Amino acid sequence: MINEQYIWLLWASAFLIPWLVIYLAFPQYRHTMLWTSLFTTPFGLTEPLFVPEYWSPPSLFDLALSTGFDIESLIFCFAIGGLGAVFYNLLNKQVPVKVMEHERQQPLHRHHYKALAAPFVSFPLLYFFPWNPIYPSIIAMAIGSLANVWCRPDLKRKTWLGGIIFLFFYVIFLLGLEWSAPGYIEKVWNLSALSGAMIGFMPLEELLFAIMFGMYWAGVYEHFTWRKTH
Repeated sequence: MINEQYIWLLWASAFLIPWLVIYLAFPQYRHTMLWTSLFTTPFGLTEPLFVPEYWSPPSLFDLALSTGFDIESLIFCFAIGGLGAVFYNLLNKQVPVKVMEHERQQPLHRHHYKALAAPFVSFPLLYFFPWNPIYPSIIAMAIGSLANVWCRPDLKRKTWLGGIIFLFFYVIFLLGLEWSAPGYIEKVWNLSALSGAMIGFMPLEELLFAIMFGMYWAGVYEHFTWRKTH
């Protein structure tokens, strides 16, 4: 039986395994993975917004429960950022290429920075509604995904499929979590504060987070760096 204090660390670190495998095996995706992972890592510092409202995971040195912050969230955000950015390209054997200057001058691209800012502006506005903080997170990423597709229609396919691919991947890890630590999700997630909708042992909100995370971050690298898949 795994000590509960280490389950969150082991689960977060498990995401580093596919990250390292892809990073080492596919050098053409290394820049995308590292760039995105470094970009997403600081989001681990938002953990106090979710503890204990969304969940209360035992963590190293009891940091999550005593301060809201934890080391595991930084590991988790680092790993899933890089993975979410390259899954679509990896499965389709595509490498992003530069968007030509004449394409950048298209009318839609006048709203380039508005689209990129959309989730970061919408989250704090939505956060102060009387609901669990997971919901503004999900909605903010959905807004960001739609804004990216509106401004960059060429990213539509990657955005939608990126969400589905990441959801499938995330479910595998949730299955592994439940298998290795039965009842952990029911004990640690604040299910009474959520909708109560479950798919098996998985809260609907966790699955919505996964698909929206996959959708948004699938195209962020291309959007920020003026790249496209072909």
